[in-house]
Amino acid sequence: MTTIAPFAFPAGVLFFPVTAFDAAGEVDAETTAAHIAAGVEAGAAGVFAACGTGEFHALGTEEYGIVIAAARTAVGGRVPLVGGVGGPLGHARACARLAAEHGAQALLVLPPYLVGGTQAGLVAYVRAILDASDLPVILYHRGTAQFTLESITELLADPRVVGIKDGVGDVALMQQFVLRARDLGRDDVTFFNGLLTAELSQAAYRAIGVDRYSSAVFAMAPEIALGSYRAYAAHDEDGQAHWLREFYGPLVRLRDTTPGYAVSLIKAGLRLGGADVGSVRAPLVDPSPEHEAELARLLAHGRALAAAATAGATTGATAGSAAPVTAGS
Repeated sequence: MTTIAPFAFPAGVLFFPVTAFDAAGEVDAETTAAHIAAGVEAGAAGVFAACGTGEFHALGTEEYGIVIAAARTAVGGRVPLVGGVGGPLGHARACARLAAEHGAQALLVLPPYLVGGTQAGLVAYVRAILDASDLPVILYHRGTAQFTLESITELLADPRVVGIKDGVGDVALMQQFVLRARDLGRDDVTFFNGLLTAELSQAAYRAIGVDRYSSAVFAMAPEIALGSYRAYAAHDEDGQAHWLREFYGPLVRLRDTTPGYAVSLIKAGLRLGGADVGSVRAPLVDPSPEHEAELARLLAHGRALAAAATAGATTGATAGSAAPVTAGS
């Protein structure tokens, strides 16, 4: 078998940054780098650049290289840097080469574009991307890239496959993936909960051995994501439930009002905080003024919760006690 360097993330929140666009709609490398640097300084355990939150679907090949280069500069080797690849196979392979050239340490393989093939075709798609660079890959089990246990078993025979991220929500199948990796002696494989606003479902995933999750919230409000993560890491069930009731539940209800808000709300939240990251690209749309105002209220409440939780940690009190807020009613 091929030998590759070990790849792993330290404990903590994984950061999926946005891609900033300027007033003309072009990639703003400087603002993108500043956004990523701020996330790393806030305590991110890893950076996933030009992935779903980073609007990979809307980036040209040259733009993709600009984003990864900006991310490498911002990260400065402090935490692992992963680049998203996927869509049309030719574009995916080109992006894999650019990610390697610009200093990424791994790839997150997003689903193929539009068409769905057989499992043999899906395995071949992953292998074609693997062969485009020397970087290890994390598989994103989602959409047109939904793997069977047999396909996962086949791919795990390749040591370059170092992770599986679940965006389907079939916990029973993900449990089988985890057990199969253990049976194959692949203790180096990292499993992720990649559902939208994963904090809301992470307790179920940890129960099957999946203790890592994506946090889009970290991109717009690190203090909120870290506050809930600390309750999660401490196995503080009351604290976790408090965060879900008070912040993440209302956020999900707002997110579900409009397709694409999983990304659009994050960019809007950054703009509300003074970061000039621009709008989302079509076909996504920015939040309506009413929804943006509701997001502002939620973020203010979430930050109050985070401050209360921090104060409680020094006094022995429980999680934040700010007045509750609802959203999407």
